[in-house]
Amino acid sequence: MNSKKVASLSRYQLLVLLVAWLGWVFDSMDATIYNLVLTPALRELLGSRGTAENIGWYGGMILAIFLVGWAIGGILLGILADYLGRARTLVIAILVYAVFTGLAGLAHSWWELAIYRFVTALGVGGEWASGAILVAEVFPESLRVKGAGVLQSAWGAGYFLAAGVYLLLAGHSWRVMFFVGVLPALVGLFALLKIHEPERWNEAKLKKSRGLTLWELFGPARRRDTIVGSSLAFVAVFGLWGATNWTPSLVRERIEPGRLSPAEITAMVSYAVMSLNAGAIVGYFAFPPLAERIGRLRAFAVMMLGAAIALPATFLAPKSYGMVLAMLPVLGFFTNGIFSGFPVYLPELFPTHMRATGAGFCFNAGRVLAASGPFLTGYLVTQLGSFARAASAVALIYALGMLVLLFARETKGLELA
Repeated sequence: MNSKKVASLSRYQLLVLLVAWLGWVFDSMDATIYNLVLTPALRELLGSRGTAENIGWYGGMILAIFLVGWAIGGILLGILADYLGRARTLVIAILVYAVFTGLAGLAHSWWELAIYRFVTALGVGGEWASGAILVAEVFPESLRVKGAGVLQSAWGAGYFLAAGVYLLLAGHSWRVMFFVGVLPALVGLFALLKIHEPERWNEAKLKKSRGLTLWELFGPARRRDTIVGSSLAFVAVFGLWGATNWTPSLVRERIEPGRLSPAEITAMVSYAVMSLNAGAIVGYFAFPPLAERIGRLRAFAVMMLGAAIALPATFLAPKSYGMVLAMLPVLGFFTNGIFSGFPVYLPELFPTHMRATGAGFCFNAGRVLAASGPFLTGYLVTQLGSFARAASAVALIYALGMLVLLFARETKGLELA
């Protein structure tokens, strides 16, 4: 089939996109839940030790553990998706993160919460590795890049969902937020019944001997792409989790000393997260057409430069809550929008028999190093005295990303191998 002649989507292709999109929505919701309830949860779990410094320290530690779990899950389930299948692995990933998000609501110590978040992250990482490749291989070539943008927009939608639920449940225990995270299990069961493996994967399974796909990533033919892809993902993840995802804590830092009630503070934090992700969703949809017009590498460069400027501008310049709300969409556009580049770029770097392994490894291996981002931010809070200064310092990571682009391979105009 000449995929370039295909200009529309079948009902099944739309169904695949919907299931993968919903899986990523709930991924985002589960990740965001922790950011929203970090302060009240650790105040309760730490008891008399629940100072701002300790919340920053233990909060960063749990985020770091979460990112390590995400990396491990993304790599292992990415490999599994090449051997077992994309659709089957997607179901496994969704069920894992749904169940253990719910269990996090039963934690009675910070380390129990950390354990539950680690296992949740295994599923979160695996969902992207399987879902993004499933969409890329099922979609016609002429619409694949647009599909990647739609898929990545699910992360912004998940933020909105988490913020909306948080606003709806204002005044309830932080534990209820985690219990809501069990709902994605329904999506997993639906996928089990309706989604089958893509033809590309079935053909590759018949034609290609089952070697160790992970080792192939570091062979002469793939080494450069693997290192570049992993480095770009590291920069994006480090910037997001080391700075942007501290937005709720930044807002609390600015407004909590006043006379506002807990419910009012909750509402203001929810509006801030929604503001951030309004810009993020625009960024998710903006990257694919930008990458089609100016190339993948230049599109990455635009996003990194914008993020490097927007981070300190958002965290340091505003003098009021209203100014913060006005700046957050710009921040979200760049620091979140860059992630639409990965379901576009990473599948183009690897052939079908190892595509999930390659994309899963690159998107997640950097998270092991990026796990130091929230830990570093927590440390910088104790040294610099505020979340604003700490998060702004993290913006320097984008300079490294622009340096990596000098060694990257442009894939604009290439079909999936």
